[in-house]
Amino acid sequence: MLHVLFNESDSTRLKEVQALDPALDGPIVLIRDDYAVGPLHALDTPAGQQSRLDWWKSCFEKTAFGAIPSVPIVNDAQEVAAIQEWLENDLSGECWIWMAQNQHDVAGYYWLISQLKNWQGRIHILYLNNLPFINEKGQLFYPNWLEEIPAREFLKAKKLARPVTPSEFEIDPDEWNKLMIDNAGVRILEGGKKLLGKDFTYFDADIKRLLSKEWQRALRVIAQTQAKMKVKTGDVFLQWRLAQLATEGLIESNGKWEKGWKELDIRLLVGDNSSLGQQDQ
Repeated sequence: MLHVLFNESDSTRLKEVQALDPALDGPIVLIRDDYAVGPLHALDTPAGQQSRLDWWKSCFEKTAFGAIPSVPIVNDAQEVAAIQEWLENDLSGECWIWMAQNQHDVAGYYWLISQLKNWQGRIHILYLNNLPFINEKGQLFYPNWLEEIPAREFLKAKKLARPVTPSEFEIDPDEWNKLMIDNAGVRILEGGKKLLGKDFTYFDADIKRLLSKEWQRALRVIAQTQAKMKVKTGDVFLQWRLAQLATEGLIESNGKWEKGWKELDIRLLVGDNSSLGQQDQ
């Protein structure tokens, strides 16, 4: 079988699981783009794909990672081609798509599924939605990310694999088309596989909530934001949003952007008691 995942850390965990259960052996394909953020308009066309790549480049340029090509360029289309080739060469092989209950995995699934329609019956899904597992301390918990599940517990999940139904192959690509037309800045998981579009500013409140009138290192604020935010998103997107907040005059920086993020300090505007408010739920 071939496995499809949407996070690097999930890939590491699945390799641990494969070591425990040889029945799960098989190549792992990683879909790397985060389709839960950024433009999706006409993403099924070369122009739309270039527009999204240009947006990601503009984000990286404003972050501690620097401009592409210093950062590896994602090529998910190449990964899909590899999946399709594998399915063509192994006529009895199954493709298992693993998802946890988060907008990142679900958005990646929607982007992917219409491209595998020719192999109905051989495409399986494992969606760990509202399912309890036992953590390392022996406590019951509901994971939002696959990497949170201990390897021994992961073994239980394989029993949940089921074929993607003909109905899903019809409905889910339509849902992806709706997401492209909506073209929201952010997509969050409302429940089940339902994604809800939000503005690019959706996570700004999480950033500003950790700021005060005292100077703080920008990277420290980003790390704390990721640790404490209820709905998670990537550090590149958060750093880009922080830079946007400074550009728009909504927060204050020490102006050392050209020296890199290691020396960049930020704070709330002195005399500003306003708040960005809570995200819409």
